[in-house]
Amino acid sequence: MALLAVPALLLFSTQNAYAYLDPGTGSMLLQGLIGGIAGGMFAIRLYWSKLKSRFGGGRTPASVTQRDGVDSPTDKAR
Repeated sequence: MALLAVPALLLFSTQNAYAYLDPGTGSMLLQGLIGGIAGGMFAIRLYWSKLKSRFGGGRTPASVTQRDGVDSPTDKAR
């Protein structure tokens, strides 16, 4: 309960800050947002096959050739 009381007291007892935000601040926030989105997309791309297999995605191409015992046309090109 005390963990919720302290932030609530700080939030409701605000005063004027007289702070200045220059244009560089908005640019920095935008850069952080774009970087976070790019990092998230990279992480998803990196672990896509693990996520797909965990949440019920279909068989991977390696398991298809092992299970069927027949080489697919893409395997012959390699």
